[in-house]
Amino acid sequence: MKSPVKVSSADFQRHFGHYQDMAMTQPVVVMRNGRERTVTVSIEEYRRLKRRDREVLGLDDFTEEDIAAIEASEPPESAKAFDHEFDN
Repeated sequence: MKSPVKVSSADFQRHFGHYQDMAMTQPVVVMRNGRERTVTVSIEEYRRLKRRDREVLGLDDFTEEDIAAIEASEPPESAKAFDHEFDN
């Protein structure tokens, strides 16, 4: 997919059909007050992204090395701020 094109929200509204067609081949970033607000993409791209969102891994998907690395991992020091959530 091509690099995104950035357009103002006013231009997007005036030329909606044009940018809708453009979104079939590249993301269209809609700007408001100089900030990125929304992105328009094709339905195929949206569905591709949603499929990735729902990917679930089972134990069979991990190698022995993956499991060993997970078991050996330590949380960062900043995670201690959440220790109170384990208290009853």
